[in-house]
This record gives sequence, C-alpha cells and structure tokens, in this order.
Amino acid sequence: MQGTIDGFSYGLVTPVVAYLMACLGGALGLRCTTRSMLVAQSWRPGWLALGSAAIGSGIWTMHFIAMMGFTVAEAPIHYDRTTTYASLGVAVVMVGIGIFIVGYKGARGAALFTGGTITGLGVASMHYLGMAGMRLDGRLQYNTFTVAASVVIAMAAATAALWAAGQVRGFAWSVGASLVMGLAVSGMHYTGMAALSVHLHGTAASGTGESPAALLAPMLIGPLAFLCLAGVVVLFDPLVVMGRTHWPRVEQKPGVPARTPAEPAARRSTRRPMSTRGPQSR
Repeated sequence: MQGTIDGFSYGLVTPVVAYLMACLGGALGLRCTTRSMLVAQSWRPGWLALGSAAIGSGIWTMHFIAMMGFTVAEAPIHYDRTTTYASLGVAVVMVGIGIFIVGYKGARGAALFTGGTITGLGVASMHYLGMAGMRLDGRLQYNTFTVAASVVIAMAAATAALWAAGQVRGFAWSVGASLVMGLAVSGMHYTGMAALSVHLHGTAASGTGESPAALLAPMLIGPLAFLCLAGVVVLFDPLVVMGRTHWPRVEQKPGVPARTPAEPAARRSTRRPMSTRGPQSR
C-alpha cells in the first residue's frame, strides 16, 4: 500500500525555521573558518574544530526541524535514537574533514574541490542516515536520479560556501556564504525528500502515536544549546567586536615565536620616548 506523505504539515513554519538554523550553523562555522586563517598556527585547529561542530550541528538541526513537518497519514513515525545521533556524528566528522582541508590548504584548486566535495557528502550522508533512523510500519524507497541530484546540489553549494569563507573579506562576506550553505542544506534536504516514497505493510488507527514534533524536540536541545554557545564565542571574538576585519594573516617563521597582529603596536607603545631638545643658543 502506498503511504500518503505530507512534508509540510505545519505549512511554511518548518521549512523557514529549518533554513534559518542551517544559515545560523553555516554563519558560525564559516566565520570560524575565516578566523582560523588570521591566527597563528597553534590556534587554527581550535577554530576549525569549532567551525566543524557548528556547521554539523546546524545542518543536523535543520534536517530534524524540517522532519517535524513530515508525516505519513496511514502510519505513526518513530525515531531510533542511536541512528539519529550517529547521523550528527557523521555530519560533524565529514564536514570537519572538508573544513580542515580548506583551512590548511586554502580555498582554491584541488583543496577547495576536495574540501567542498567531502563537506557536501557529509551533508548528504547526514540526511540519508537520519532518514534510516525513522521507524514506521513500512519501507522507504528512493528514486535514484533524484537522490543523485540532491548529492550534487549539496557538493556544489558546499564548495561555493567554502570558497566564499576562504576569501577572508570580513563578517558580511561570511554571512553571505552562510546563506549559500543554508541553501545547500535545505535544497539537498527537500530534493532528497522529493525522491522518497513509502510503501506500508498495514495501516494504523488515525491519531495513534506521538507527533513528530513531540518526538524530535527533546533530541534537538543539545545541538541548539551548542549553537548558542558557539554564537557567544564568535560574537565576543575581538575581530568582530572591534570591527577589524582586515588584519593580515599571521605567518610563523621557523625558530621565531608566533605573535598576534597587535603585538607590534604594543611593543611600540612600550618604547621610551625620544628626548626632545629645545633650540640651542649659538
């Protein structure tokens, strides 16, 4: 029996909120990626790791907020927690690999293509693993061509977002890149959902089981709290607060301790002022 699918049971509420969450995670993660290119080598892994976790949490949160609006009329839906949280881990790890490649090799050429491809595949893997955690009295089938299209969308848009993040052109540029990342995640999600059909084994009484929103909301608390924490870190970053978006990249020479761009000015301020002499009488 063919199931009756409704992906928008709350109207435009879930797609809009889901897109905004994907943009939030993208903005935080891509800003961290940009910031990592302006600091000494010792600080770079920390910023890249924070960016990876922010983007991974953002796309995972986006997916399951969108899934709050997904229903099958003839069958209640449940979610396996282990598989659901495993999809979060896959998203963070694969996005992290892509971001670390771009963060260390630069957003150009083979490094950009490799990083964007891996990041896009991370978005797609998270989506389909998350769908594998959905439990109902039936089986899911996908149209192969549409699934392939969803993966291509994710890879292309993720590559574009990482390229924009690598330009190091300030906070507004990173926000623009986050809109592209949000488009990648949302476009991939709804294209993938368009590929889905549900074949039921039987029917359940109408209204049985909890709503998807009631099932998924508790699982979203942790990632949402992390995104808020990451937002605080990025918000109070001196590079953003002071408005200095064009500090030069800090390069560390062999055998010379790394220093921040502010050090030279600080050192100049500690020098003794030169003595001034008045005009000498002749």
